[in-house]
Amino acid sequence: MTALSAAAIADYESRHPEVFNPPVWKRFLPLFIAAGIVLYVVYCWWFFSIGTVLASGQWQRAEIYARDWVSYAVRATVKMSPEATTVSYPRFSELGNNPNPDWVIKNGNDVSIRFGSSKSLDINAQRVIATRGSESLTILLEPNGAKPQGTLPKWAQLKEDQVTVNFGFAGQADIIPERVVVSRRFLGWANFVFDTASPFWGKSFGEVMSMITSGERIKPEMSNAALAFDNIWYNSSWQHGDVWTKLLQTIVMAFIGTLLATIIAFPLAFVAARNIMPNFFANQITKRFFDFLRSVDMLIWALFFTRAFGPGPLAGIAAIFFTDTGTLGKVYSETLENIDDKQREGVKSVGASPVNVQRYGVVPQVLPVFASQALYFWESNTRSATIIGAVGAGGIGLKLWEAMRTNTNWHNVAYMVVLILIVIFIFDNISNALRSRLTGKQH
Repeated sequence: MTALSAAAIADYESRHPEVFNPPVWKRFLPLFIAAGIVLYVVYCWWFFSIGTVLASGQWQRAEIYARDWVSYAVRATVKMSPEATTVSYPRFSELGNNPNPDWVIKNGNDVSIRFGSSKSLDINAQRVIATRGSESLTILLEPNGAKPQGTLPKWAQLKEDQVTVNFGFAGQADIIPERVVVSRRFLGWANFVFDTASPFWGKSFGEVMSMITSGERIKPEMSNAALAFDNIWYNSSWQHGDVWTKLLQTIVMAFIGTLLATIIAFPLAFVAARNIMPNFFANQITKRFFDFLRSVDMLIWALFFTRAFGPGPLAGIAAIFFTDTGTLGKVYSETLENIDDKQREGVKSVGASPVNVQRYGVVPQVLPVFASQALYFWESNTRSATIIGAVGAGGIGLKLWEAMRTNTNWHNVAYMVVLILIVIFIFDNISNALRSRLTGKQH
């Protein structure tokens, strides 16, 4: 490669001064943009008090909620008296009607609660000994309160007459005179398949299959297989039947709302497109109608229709229908205004009627794009239907909000979130595959 001479370089510079000698502001434009972005971030940090919000955030609650998504707690109450020490469980305990867990060891009037290999509570009427690893704490039970002996370790807390002992993920115990309330935590979802009232509860998979295939009928009026399905579907703890019904409602809401919006937006888009309908007033009225429908957020429409129709999927369908009619109408009309007129002129040149001109000269061009956009909105509305359901528009969103509002059923929340993610994943892949085929792109 021949090197350029100084004269040739000078010649290039003289012919292209904007490249070799740009103005000062162009030279430093990237630096100005970067500095502007940094200043804007600093301003937002100050204006929204992000540092204060992060510092004052109750991060321990996030940890508790995350833990409750993947685990469950069993509560037990140990009551001490000189005559006897008793262990009781809640009426609807995860352990069933006659609990006898292996982590509770009763020996006369002494009770030992195991929280793992090196974590335990040893309880009698006079004192409680809490052990966590190499540390142990003795709490005397006196009439005027629980009295810890010695220095409190980091995992114990004294509040008035109560000592709370924290064993980490394994659970905790609240120690007060005459009573110790234990919360023992386990990984997983308790009684997810069968609840404690089911005759299949507590049985292994092999035992359940044996009862279904060769066992005597538990209920004469139905087979054991039908009974097992009925017990799963109407599980009182997890309410699988109601959750799956609400999930199907959400899917139907998204499908019907999007379908109706597509059907209405399709002909109206031809009226709104200037090159299809050369009528200024018709164009403007239709476009303003689209603007009105899409300018109101779907959530607001859902609140409005919930008031009009009452809570239920009809309100959700109407909210999706109104919002998507406006959005699809605008997108469709803009697509029509950007078509290639040569194909339409070719159909018109053979003497076709105005309707056939649109049918054969316009529709084949835009139909794949229209269908692709409708599929994308259907996929998106499957997610949106969950949100609008939370304000009363039916579907799984309403049930999800009810579970979150109790602040105790976070494992049920996790279950519904997982189902929503699976449905969205499936619908996303179906929509992408169909849109790729419609637009001629194979992935």
